[in-house]
Amino acid sequence: MSTPHSLFNTLQTFDLGNGKQGRLYSLPALEAAGVGPISRLPVSVRLVLESVLRNCDGLKVQESNVRELANWKPTEARTAEIPFVVARIVLQDFTGVPLLVDLAAMRTAVAKLGKNPKIIEPLVPVDLVVDHSVQVDFAGAADSMARNLELEFSRNRERYQFLKWGMQAFDTFKVVPPGIGIVHQVNLEYLAKGVLSSGDGVYYPDTLVGTDSHTTMINGIGIVGWGVGGIEAEAGMLGQPVYFLTPDVVGVHLTGALREGVTATDLALTVTQLLRKTKVVGKFVEFFGPGAAALPVVDRATIANMAPEYGATMGFFPIDAECVNYLRATGRSEAHCALYENYYKAQGLWGIPEAGQIDYSQVVELDLATVKPSVAGPKRPQDRIELPNLRREFFNAVQRPVTESGFGKTRQAFGQKVAVQTAAGKKATLGTGSVVIAAITSCTNTSNPSVMLAAGLLAKKAVEKGLKVNPAVKASLAPGSRVVTDYLKKTGLTPYLNKLRFNTVGYGCTTCIGNSGPLDPAIEDAVVKNDLVTASVLSGNRNFEARVHQNVKSNFLMSPPLVVAFALAGRVDIDLSCEPLGTGKDGQPVYLADVWPTLQEVRDAMQSALKPEVFRKLYKDFAAQNPKWNEIPSSVGNVYEWDVKSTYIQEPPFFTNFSLQPGTIAPITGARALGIFGDSVTTDHISPAGAIKKSSPAGRFLQENGVEFADFNSYGSRRGNDRIMTRGTFANVRIKNLMLGGEEGGNTFGPDGAKTSIYDASIAFQQQGVPLVVLAGHEYGTGSSRDWAAKGTNLLGVKAVVAQSFERIHRSNLVGMGVLPLQFAEGTNAQTLKLDGTETYDIVGLDASLRPQQDLTLRATRKDGTVENIPVRCRIDTPIEIEYYQHGGILPYVLRQLVAKA
Repeated sequence: MSTPHSLFNTLQTFDLGNGKQGRLYSLPALEAAGVGPISRLPVSVRLVLESVLRNCDGLKVQESNVRELANWKPTEARTAEIPFVVARIVLQDFTGVPLLVDLAAMRTAVAKLGKNPKIIEPLVPVDLVVDHSVQVDFAGAADSMARNLELEFSRNRERYQFLKWGMQAFDTFKVVPPGIGIVHQVNLEYLAKGVLSSGDGVYYPDTLVGTDSHTTMINGIGIVGWGVGGIEAEAGMLGQPVYFLTPDVVGVHLTGALREGVTATDLALTVTQLLRKTKVVGKFVEFFGPGAAALPVVDRATIANMAPEYGATMGFFPIDAECVNYLRATGRSEAHCALYENYYKAQGLWGIPEAGQIDYSQVVELDLATVKPSVAGPKRPQDRIELPNLRREFFNAVQRPVTESGFGKTRQAFGQKVAVQTAAGKKATLGTGSVVIAAITSCTNTSNPSVMLAAGLLAKKAVEKGLKVNPAVKASLAPGSRVVTDYLKKTGLTPYLNKLRFNTVGYGCTTCIGNSGPLDPAIEDAVVKNDLVTASVLSGNRNFEARVHQNVKSNFLMSPPLVVAFALAGRVDIDLSCEPLGTGKDGQPVYLADVWPTLQEVRDAMQSALKPEVFRKLYKDFAAQNPKWNEIPSSVGNVYEWDVKSTYIQEPPFFTNFSLQPGTIAPITGARALGIFGDSVTTDHISPAGAIKKSSPAGRFLQENGVEFADFNSYGSRRGNDRIMTRGTFANVRIKNLMLGGEEGGNTFGPDGAKTSIYDASIAFQQQGVPLVVLAGHEYGTGSSRDWAAKGTNLLGVKAVVAQSFERIHRSNLVGMGVLPLQFAEGTNAQTLKLDGTETYDIVGLDASLRPQQDLTLRATRKDGTVENIPVRCRIDTPIEIEYYQHGGILPYVLRQLVAKA
């Protein structure tokens, strides 16, 4: 182990709280040395600065990096590149399995070169939580969870065997098995320590990146962390810093307090809408002021969780007494809590800042007393609707054109009624606005005892009044950890939730990630045959088209108690402020106000929620608590033995014919458009996570390889197989290719001008040696941090994506896969330029002298021979990304470095 440096005499001692001394890289000492005005910096920037200072080795991290960040200015051109070395990495299984596949493929490539495959080894702790695989196949019964778990292990046995191989092959790779919880809640309640230490006695802040965009949930407890693509996480594991441009930091000044009847979810949806309008994409957001200080950590975590929805890199809350109270309440030791408090006080990082203490790039004001009960939808998380306005807003959305994010129906759709009889023999009536899925799900809300207990209390009051959930509704409860089950039982609320069919279906992401499972066959048949605009209501963070369920067109995010309320009402075309939920056993109408729990009732129930001993008991010895996991066998060895017949795990083609020489940067000529898309194309549109359609290219491939439709599983579970994922790229049933006039589905025109699937067209173009481009509008790649949205784009032969704006993670992922991101000039897009996909395209100005954010030219040659030179900006943003692009992506770059050293 190398000896710690003491640049600027910053290696200092501090009191550990047990009479002993520890060492730290002191930020106050750095300021005292005259390096910069550090105490005026945003807290989030100071925590990154500590990492830059501590890891300054004169190679990957230079003294100049320390000086640049220490002198961060609130407003200036952002050109400085920060090399950020994180302390640990967290994964979930949908992104973690393909990441492990890549690592295994790198080891195979190294072995073929005659080198030691163990040079591919994570240098920081890596924790993978299996939470994305459980599906809601069974719901509404006492044995739902057991049956879903049984099916999960049956479907995913091969994937889990592969994870077990990874556990024995890589020294720092650990797995939290299925049935424990959701990665971000497990991170908050168990994995996060707040302060870590190295073997040489130096203490430092807990920092991380995760392969899930909602990694930002950890910002609620003052830990710097955000979501990255799997390819960037792999580079981070293998010793590569996470590089990013010095950020703008938007301060959100919170004042006041939430009113009676308003939940943390309402606040998170309000913040999401507010900050989307503020345009915080790629920026740090830091909350401060008396309103922030008064929020408990669980409320902060709910807001921080939704940072991807408002577009920020982080939604950060600084460190204070609330943080240490939370650590203590969730079972961290008293000695560790004392260390945590002493460390941050010694660093001058203790306490939520007040107005005027910090220099922010911009300050946004929010009075918590102005927040009102809300939902968001029907297609985007930032489209907040105050509860009394939902009926009118839904009415308008149904009639808006599809091209304007509506459903293209007429008013007559509201009179459409279809009678059905469910498999259980229950009679139900379906129509426009009928709720068919009601899911209490997602780490966003299930980590927050206040809203979970509110849901239970509302269920109790509803049952006591004789209300029942509409028979058409598939209701489910999927907590983010087993602690939720414990406190719902202790408060006596579980029987009431069960009575309303909100039985626990599993511990995982379920409906929020698209694992909502099948609807009742009669209900799904009626929805499809009559093209009904039905609804899901969920306590999740994402409601993009076709994400929750392919045939449920409108999806609304809301608090857990409102999920129960809408399940009772059975429809979303309702004003719950004045219309009844239903009729009670006394024959009288029951309104939302009659069953909504008071703040005092929630607080009384909260006394049972956070008990340290419960957390300690439930977060130990996972293997003993999950016998099914123990039954999964593991292969052994440092190099994985690929099975060519597997439909789950295949060696990816990224390192085929791997050479130690990087490529060259050269113009792209003679390209054709694979697709032209509008605004807000999400990573769900580009690379779906949910069900695989039988007639899709991926579905046909599975059938050709002997897989029955019942065993298709989901796209997310098949991410270890590039053959399926490439076929699934742009295969979302709701994606609209403007080359086909906005027709839904993953189709385009092939080289012969005939309509075909995007996959088949790409293969035909590639066989002719024709490069491809994709054109798009604003917010391209918004949503999940799934690297397959970039990997699939690469494997389809797409060389460049030209958009009006990019979401942060997806832009980075495209570069990481060697795909060129280009940005149209302000006010320009394919529509204003009248581009229809029949053109051929050249990208002019690409050569070895390429610079970050250089202006280039997209030359479009129309069918009639006329040429249009379109100015575009290269969105390769940093010098290191230029190198990644030249090497064909981040993984070949890292692999070449490691092999060269071996």
